[in-house]
Amino acid sequence: MNTRWKPNTTVAAVIERRIDGVPKFLLVEEQTWDGLRLNNPAGHLNPGESPLQGCARETLEETAFHFTPTGLVGIYLSRSEQGAPGQETSEGITYLRFAFCGELGQEIVGQPLDEGIVRTLWLSASEIRACAHLHRSPMLLQCMEDYLAGKRYPLNLITTDSSVYQLAKPKMQECTNNA
Repeated sequence: MNTRWKPNTTVAAVIERRIDGVPKFLLVEEQTWDGLRLNNPAGHLNPGESPLQGCARETLEETAFHFTPTGLVGIYLSRSEQGAPGQETSEGITYLRFAFCGELGQEIVGQPLDEGIVRTLWLSASEIRACAHLHRSPMLLQCMEDYLAGKRYPLNLITTDSSVYQLAKPKMQECTNNA
């Protein structure tokens, strides 16, 4: 049997802010199958949205901050084994991540965070490196390191065709023979 491979497409925000003169990054602490883990504000791309829209939405849902992507930090591919509680076997899942940097906007005070998100926190690069054992994905550190190395690519590298925004496929018109 020939099965087509379909990696999960995700989007992530790499957000830096100076706090008391120290550059820090906005992360989320979230509940996972492996316990509490740290991650960039990130999540799956939804049907009908571009990667830019998905990143802005996920950041808002997970941090209660508006976010406007201004640059592409990189595109990453990784694989992880995930098992559910009570299962003896794990499932290999591959992720294709689009990571963006950008401008952090206004916080919506009182907005509940996405399910599983325990809190947001600001950590320095050295703090993030020191707690790698708590990262949900190796992409968290790689995205940050690429950002710190100055990797920024124009957003127009990503094209979203208008067909993505059409939630319902148009029905084929019947062919008629008018001869």
